[in-house]
Amino acid sequence: MDESTGFAQTLIGTALHTQTNLIAQSDTPEAAGFFDILLSGGIIGLMILLVLFALSIAAAYLVFDQTMTLRKGEILPEGVSDTVRQALLNARSAEADSACRREPSVLSVVLLSGLSELEFGWREVEKSVEDSLAEQSARLMRRIEYLSVIGNIAPMVGLLGTVTGMIFAFQQVATTRGAAGAGDLAEGIYQALVTTVGGLIVAIPSLAAYAICRNRVDSLIAQVAYQAQHALTPIKRRPTARTRPANPNPAASPAPRPQGGTPPMPPKP
Repeated sequence: MDESTGFAQTLIGTALHTQTNLIAQSDTPEAAGFFDILLSGGIIGLMILLVLFALSIAAAYLVFDQTMTLRKGEILPEGVSDTVRQALLNARSAEADSACRREPSVLSVVLLSGLSELEFGWREVEKSVEDSLAEQSARLMRRIEYLSVIGNIAPMVGLLGTVTGMIFAFQQVATTRGAAGAGDLAEGIYQALVTTVGGLIVAIPSLAAYAICRNRVDSLIAQVAYQAQHALTPIKRRPTARTRPANPNPAASPAPRPQGGTPPMPPKP
């Protein structure tokens, strides 16, 4: 009897200990997984995260596109500047034009703009090169500006999710007339902050990529300007063949008045 009684007490004690551990484990909150955090903001939070995901895809595409576009070989092909310079030194402008057209690039466009004003002298060539450099720089910067736009919009989208989540949290407090505890309020704010984190994750790399690409464009345009100046320098030594007319429409210019006296009267009918 004593052995059976002791064995029964041991079984009961083990069962009670196991039940206590199960109750303690059920009361302990489980760690939220990645998808639980993404879905914690509800339908509105999920929609905002989808917008942030679309912005991140657009930013990644723009970074890849600029990585391929802003290569030095695409902007400044090897040998074009030297070929144009040698052709101009030998007074073969047609050969210089053909060398530029064989290698389409930003440098080639700038050189062709200068060669198109060759007959009007160095001043017109220099002005045309400056205008073309400004145009090409603006063209390269146009797509990079979208990275800046994404970097500025993404935190605002995340902030929208935060404000929306806080509105819902305080609405729950107002609906229950203060019965909702601090835990309920903290849960709503926690759900709302997920969108803010998503916005910052998209914005920070986008702004960093924008700064890097902008500096890259400035550096490449400066090199294009230097090589264009080097290639077209032989034009300075040439005399100006002709000058651009000041008034391209001579028919619109008034007839010169005779020197002295009064202008002739029209004939009488």
